[in-house]
Amino acid sequence: MRPESLTFPHNFLWGAATSAYQIEGAWNEDGKGESIWDRFSHTPGTIKDDSTGDVACDHYHRWPEDIALMKELGLKAYRFSVSWPRILPDGRGKVNQAGLDFYSRLVDGLLQAGIEPFVTLYHWDLPQALQDEGGWAMRSTAEAFVEYADVLSRHLGDRVKHWITHNEPFSVAFLGYQIGEHAPGQKDFPTSLQVIHHLLLSHGWAVPVLRSNSPGAEVGITLILIPIELASSSDANSKLGRILDGQFNRWYLDPLYGRHYPADQVADHIAAGHLPLEGPTFIQTGDLDSIATPTDFLGVNYYTTIVLRDDVVPEGENHPPVSPVPEVECTEMGLPVNPDGLYRLLNRLHFNYQPGKLFVTENGASYSDGPGKDGRIRDQRRLNYLQEHFAAAHRAIECGVPLAGYFVWSLTDNFEWSKGYTQRYGIVWVDYKTQQRIPKDSALWYKQVIAENALVTPTL
Repeated sequence: MRPESLTFPHNFLWGAATSAYQIEGAWNEDGKGESIWDRFSHTPGTIKDDSTGDVACDHYHRWPEDIALMKELGLKAYRFSVSWPRILPDGRGKVNQAGLDFYSRLVDGLLQAGIEPFVTLYHWDLPQALQDEGGWAMRSTAEAFVEYADVLSRHLGDRVKHWITHNEPFSVAFLGYQIGEHAPGQKDFPTSLQVIHHLLLSHGWAVPVLRSNSPGAEVGITLILIPIELASSSDANSKLGRILDGQFNRWYLDPLYGRHYPADQVADHIAAGHLPLEGPTFIQTGDLDSIATPTDFLGVNYYTTIVLRDDVVPEGENHPPVSPVPEVECTEMGLPVNPDGLYRLLNRLHFNYQPGKLFVTENGASYSDGPGKDGRIRDQRRLNYLQEHFAAAHRAIECGVPLAGYFVWSLTDNFEWSKGYTQRYGIVWVDYKTQQRIPKDSALWYKQVIAENALVTPTL
């Protein structure tokens, strides 16, 4: 049963998303080179449960089973990433044919199952050989990325019609180069700014290459965006909100859509000593034009909204008494659940930046509910989470937002980066010892949503 008003547009793409390092395993098989996540996870003390992605979900060997599972759930699209060192073990130069063949089989299998492949070129697993040269802090890595994009799209461009250059440049720079929680584990703010620029530059350079090698394809980029809400309008609160919105959102959106890096943020970074007084020296003539190369869509990864109370204003700022904020549910990752934030974000993107077509390329929640005595996985909290966020997306569509699809994160439980296997985001349970897959209640309900193309009442 469903209200007619909660029907989604015709040809709306319902899908699920994964990434190579989190599910593939086979970390050193068939000619694959070492990635920064291979090196990082093998370094003691970097991963919460001392695990690695060496096996993960063994998707490299079990992909036919996983495609059959997607087909059973009725997925219309599948977003996955390609392991760069599986294609170019040294990051550039010699091509590993076995790697190309693997992704070719995967794409063919998806198309045969009636599932549209959305290919992400970079989801954080940089070839270690390039990191040894300085990684994304170096302009040469952006050049190597274009070579990689060319090799991959020449091989798959006749079949893949949706390309995503990068997943979450913010996470790469902030988690990997600024606070060291992710690979390569560096902690240097000025370096992270160079990393962001080279990531965005490589995106802009790669877009025309992908279009040339994949005629008629749509090309975009995926950003993780974090709305900032103020619980009060105090001067101190407003100032912090501006700073955080600049760091999390505008620093990426503005240059991608022709507005250059935000002037207030550039001034802040210069004042903090993160940039030289004369401004960013790593930006060369023409770079910002390249970054703003028009794209066909923007991918949005949304997980939470930050609500700023006055008591989170930096020490020493003058502010009035603490502003009240209602208690909210948090996922097991510790992220507050705020579906309204997705609604506001989609509207902001459409009306303020006009990126064209939008996709929610990731949205989901970590809950550890496992099989009961009857084998059924009653992950009601995840089902509720998705139901509320789907409804928020529908409200945005009613406002005129051109949302064309929604990819749940994640298809399966997997290696959750520095958290190892301690967090479960999947709509499908994975027993890591046996590699058994069990669709959770959220997956069975999602199957109903896809079949009806509407927000349906669960009948499980």
